[in-house]
Amino acid sequence: MHLEVWPGKVYPLGSYWDGKGTNFALFSENATGVELCLFDKDGKEQRLSLNEVDNHVWHGYIPGISPGQRYGYRVHGPYDPAAGHRFNPNKLLIDPYAKAIEGDVINGPELSGYNWEDPEEDLSFSETDSAHLIPKSIVIDESFDWEGDQLLQTPFHETIIYETHVKGFTQLQPNIPEEIRGTYSGLAHPAVISHLQTLGITAVELMPVHHFLAYPGHLADKGLKNYWGYDSINFFAPYSGYSSATVPGEQVQEFKEMVKALHKAGIEVILDVVYNHTGEGNHLGPTVSMRGVDNACYYRLVDDNLRYNMDFTGCGNSLNVRHPQILKLIMDSLRYWVLEMHVDGFRFDLASALARELYDVNNLGSFFNIIHQDPVLSDVKLIAEPWDVGPGGYQVGNFPLLWSEWNGRYRDTVRDFWRGEDRTLGEFAYRFTGSSDLYETTGRSPYASINFITAHDGFPLYDLVSYNEKHNDANGENNCDGESHNRSWNCGAEGDTDDPQVLALRERQKRNFLVTLMLSQGIPMLLAGDEMERSQGGNNNAYCQDSEISWLNWEFPEEKAQLLDFTRQLIYFRRKHPVFQRRKWFQGRPIYGKTVNDIAWFNPDGSEMADEEWSVGFAKAIAVLLNGQEIPRRNRYGQRVIDETFILFFNAHWESIEFKLPEGLNEQQWVAVIDTKEPSFLEDGPTYTGDKTVPVFGQSVLVLKRSE
Repeated sequence: MHLEVWPGKVYPLGSYWDGKGTNFALFSENATGVELCLFDKDGKEQRLSLNEVDNHVWHGYIPGISPGQRYGYRVHGPYDPAAGHRFNPNKLLIDPYAKAIEGDVINGPELSGYNWEDPEEDLSFSETDSAHLIPKSIVIDESFDWEGDQLLQTPFHETIIYETHVKGFTQLQPNIPEEIRGTYSGLAHPAVISHLQTLGITAVELMPVHHFLAYPGHLADKGLKNYWGYDSINFFAPYSGYSSATVPGEQVQEFKEMVKALHKAGIEVILDVVYNHTGEGNHLGPTVSMRGVDNACYYRLVDDNLRYNMDFTGCGNSLNVRHPQILKLIMDSLRYWVLEMHVDGFRFDLASALARELYDVNNLGSFFNIIHQDPVLSDVKLIAEPWDVGPGGYQVGNFPLLWSEWNGRYRDTVRDFWRGEDRTLGEFAYRFTGSSDLYETTGRSPYASINFITAHDGFPLYDLVSYNEKHNDANGENNCDGESHNRSWNCGAEGDTDDPQVLALRERQKRNFLVTLMLSQGIPMLLAGDEMERSQGGNNNAYCQDSEISWLNWEFPEEKAQLLDFTRQLIYFRRKHPVFQRRKWFQGRPIYGKTVNDIAWFNPDGSEMADEEWSVGFAKAIAVLLNGQEIPRRNRYGQRVIDETFILFFNAHWESIEFKLPEGLNEQQWVAVIDTKEPSFLEDGPTYTGDKTVPVFGQSVLVLKRSE
């Protein structure tokens, strides 16, 4: 069939259907020619030259091309690796701006721009065609009835984040129809939404959903898959492997339906996004998209040897955020997911890599300046993973205004405290109160700290208290992959055990971690399944385990349901009491002219902590008063926020400790509401007043509420 190619428009990039035809536009600064390749349902290819070029954008409009059309690009130009150029028209390329992609890249030697067997490796030129291995980009209809849906904009200090995986969260859910398990539709199912609502979750943070390289060579050869998805090959298309749709392109509609359903339930959607690198890897990686479109523009290359990629990520390449068009690519992607897909925020993987304008991390670089002034993105939740693998890449506490951060120091400190390490109490106090030492001087608030004990990377909570060592044998790397220093403690036995004392201690430690997390200032993030005793069998690097190692098991013994009930009660408790979700920093003094400070720290003998006592490494027990009458905050109606007052006793020592109520406070009556030696909240807990000591069981937390 003969197709006319009209000049079309430079903008928007990608494919855009206007109801009569489709405009195609591709940026390539160094190309000498671009062919648009259209594929029919039988895979037959038709090539059309895009001869119009403006501002390095190759574009054309084709009447009659409608949604569902499958396409790709072949880009001509110099193949000169020494100069950074890797053009090869034998390789079909995925549109960097494609809104939908039909399936997975199939691994094979044809994906390489060079000949595998050549002794010069990537300096050779491959003439084999890759079209049969490359999933086709899809023209979509962007219209959708949102029924008035808008971003929820839940106040950050009221947020409870639940980190989860689209497939793994629902794959084994027995109440979901089998055909939609592991999909966007599965995540929108009432059984899943009910679990999130009864748990008290306000936001799901989804592991990568940008279309990614699912079967890289080193995993495909071992029969494994890139389960986590941190190898994006496109920043606009939702991964088709998480879709139940049978018509190409309908994964976009399915994703939107999921967001709309979660919003109706009061749950925000935050995406874990990977703009620091792509799945094309280093100079020996496959050519599937940006490398073939214009390698020298899209990727950061070594300045004095352009054959090689700069690698701040440990994944082979780094996106070239110094180039204005690549910055535009990222910003266009972010705005698309907010405006068209209605997501409520983003967690940026290895965000320090995005700040590297030259070599060092510059936390006020172009990327952050652009976001700061952007009217769309400056009003959504922005969360940084504040590190990369390059020099100076650990940047916890150094991100600018508007940003919250995964607080790795919180994770490490709390883990060490509860396993009895000689971490100073001062460090623990900083983390528990929102990490003012990291965030206050930059003008940020306690909710700049995203507090977490566990995340997808590492042990889940069950394994954190059950294993001293990683057990990653299923990954096929001789247990050499993954972190070796987990700050974990098996409580006396490695892995499964029948020892009742060990099991009781493990359950107590889980509750200790959860109580510490949920009652700390800052934003708590719970790893999906921690509330249901999910285990990975000691695997702390399940990135390649698309299996029951990673999937949530929704069917578990009744005794394990106790932790789920406890977690529900705990999250409700946090959400009920504003003293645990302050918007302003503690001052350590009376705020409204009262005689009791907003916060105070005490030794077990009831004396207030002295300056020199904060650095005593062997100390394992401390108490803290949180005064609900001294919250420097007003509600939306301008009224003072007043809460109840609590004393929290932390005992990481292996023996019970008798705490004394501090002078002045012992004149009041206090009732126990949480005791982590018990599997549930206390309904009629003991009361304490006067000289009556407060016994705190070894390795446990006790929470007292002032009785009116």
